[in-house]
Amino acid sequence: MNTDKSGKASEKGSLRRELLAARALLTKEDALRAAGVLADAALHLPELADARTVAAYVSVGREPGTRALLEALRGRGVRVLLPVLLADNDLDWAVHEGPAHLLPAGRGLLEPDGPRLGPDAVLAADAVLLPGLAVDGAGMRLGRGGGSYDRVLARLSAAGAHPSLVVLLYESEVVARVPVEPHDHPVDAVVTPAGARRFAAPS
Repeated sequence: MNTDKSGKASEKGSLRRELLAARALLTKEDALRAAGVLADAALHLPELADARTVAAYVSVGREPGTRALLEALRGRGVRVLLPVLLADNDLDWAVHEGPAHLLPAGRGLLEPDGPRLGPDAVLAADAVLLPGLAVDGAGMRLGRGGGSYDRVLARLSAAGAHPSLVVLLYESEVVARVPVEPHDHPVDAVVTPAGARRFAAPS
């Protein structure tokens, strides 16, 4: 293995463990309170305010909460797509029809019970909400390491699709630097309970 690539992977692993440990210290009340503030801040982000189709995800555990945001988007008439994890770690998609239509799935996830639309359904999204653990000042995102969203981003790039990429985080997860590997993509904006920050496109 390339030593530089191995070093970046090791750095990412260390940072992930540190960030997950910090999340584990949050109480359920902390997480719920943050989720409401996050939803309000995200709804004012132009990338979401103008979107007709948003690819999102259902937060679990102490992840920055998305559920209030999902219902607010649906209330606006936005078509919300949620991921369905496939056996090879790729993502299929289905339309979110409300909390009553979410079913427990593997890895503690919740998935929609509606018809599967295929992995290419994400190409119709005006904005994509990405799960993450951190983002830095250049908009580089640290994911959880499973590779599912790397595939989504590669699929968007290959199709020439350019939806707005948005990550929801806690304020402490906006860090000075995220270790970067060649396949990593920057996001367009981050939303935290303190507000939204947008990143300039590279010149």
